[in-house]
Amino acid sequence: MRLPERQLAVLEAASATDERTMDEIAAETDLKPETVTGAAFDLRDEGLLAVTETATEVAELTDEGRDYVADGLPETRLYRAAVDAGAADGAVPMGEVIGRADLAGPEVDIALANLPRKGFGRIDSGELTVDPDADPDADPEAAALEALADGESVDDEAVLDRLASRGLVDLAERTTRAVRLTDDGVDALMEGVEAAETVGQVTPELLASGEWADVEFAEYNVEADAPAVEGGRKHVLRRTADRVKDVLVGMGFQEMEGPHADSDFWINDCLFMPQDHPARTHWDRFALDVDPMEDIPPALLDRVETAHRDGWGEDGDGYHSPWSEEFAREVALRGHTTSLSMRYLSGYAGAELEPPQRYFSVEKVYRNDTLDPTHLLEFFQIEGWVMAEDLSVRDLMGTFEEFYRQFGITDIRFKPHYNPYTEPSFELFGDHPETGEEIEIGNSGIFREEVTGPLGVDCDVMAWGLALERLAMLTTGAEDIRDLHGTLADIDFLRTAEVSY
Repeated sequence: MRLPERQLAVLEAASATDERTMDEIAAETDLKPETVTGAAFDLRDEGLLAVTETATEVAELTDEGRDYVADGLPETRLYRAAVDAGAADGAVPMGEVIGRADLAGPEVDIALANLPRKGFGRIDSGELTVDPDADPDADPEAAALEALADGESVDDEAVLDRLASRGLVDLAERTTRAVRLTDDGVDALMEGVEAAETVGQVTPELLASGEWADVEFAEYNVEADAPAVEGGRKHVLRRTADRVKDVLVGMGFQEMEGPHADSDFWINDCLFMPQDHPARTHWDRFALDVDPMEDIPPALLDRVETAHRDGWGEDGDGYHSPWSEEFAREVALRGHTTSLSMRYLSGYAGAELEPPQRYFSVEKVYRNDTLDPTHLLEFFQIEGWVMAEDLSVRDLMGTFEEFYRQFGITDIRFKPHYNPYTEPSFELFGDHPETGEEIEIGNSGIFREEVTGPLGVDCDVMAWGLALERLAMLTTGAEDIRDLHGTLADIDFLRTAEVSY
């Protein structure tokens, strides 16, 4: 019998009594694991080897898990600091213990959540007491982290699941393949097997020399494993944004562009947002330490100030609250892309303003929000407006129904809402396809006269701001906005997620 060299090497390395893994054979033969696997499947097809596959769950430490192996779990550090502060004898202030434990940022919340869960102590009215008989050294979670760091296995699935939920380990399924000689394989080796030189591909040299006619070509095994090749692809958010643009252009809209850093005048004052509104404080906006914006049309500035102080039109009343031109000229990162709408509706950006007109943008905005599964500090907003005579809420609702229908979303709900700049106003909600949870996906309304009047617009304008990331959650099934982008993004999800069409 003659076999290709790689098949002969694998056959000779296999055992008739013990199963040997592909990695073991690769180490012995100096062949690549994928080459061994391909040869093993070829030998299996010839009846010379038996191949078995075993799926096992493998746990690997994350970067955070490795940090806790070195420094200790936050709850353990908090417990030891509490004992040092006397919390085993009586309640001590929680802030003092946190300072002693040298915890910072998210570690504080992690420690406070897990300390009572593990029975190390309890927290009541800002004070902390601990159980003197607790033994953090016997903590199975800490022991599991140590074992994984030392390359050992952990059999307690409940502990592994807990560590995975905390983001300290990654659980993955790994398939291990092993081979054993069959009776035919043993007979073949006893009778003698010769190595046959084989060629894996036709080369220009073989063709030019004519040797191709005399060589033996290796057979291709389409079932053999091959190394995974992850090619580049456009990010799921960018693909969602491109789809949004295609849909809106198809609906007759033109795209707006403008600065990410702008004056408070364009971001909020033109929008009839009072200057003492909570959203305009440092708690909700990112102010920039740069020179104030001087390039603002004086006449428009005066009209906007008049609307804030005295209102607009016969029934206008204004806010009767402080208004400062100095504040209006301050520069900040835009909290919404409505600053673009104000620039375009005012004619300052050179837009055509003879009704009807439709404009949109899909650009990034910045807000000092608290990070959670549906909020980020920076995200993409789908801004849009329509200028026409005699617009109604029904026109606005119909626009949304047509837009979302293009993404396969037909069940959206509208709830009345209050905005300083639109009347009437309503929010949009949709159901998450995986969890069924109701998610807010946008805000909308018809601009008040106090907004359009100073801009010189004398017809109706309906407008909206929709969240691109939340649309992506509805179309891809992502349950956490942080899976889409940022330091916690799920790379495997990004490689496989598809945008609905």
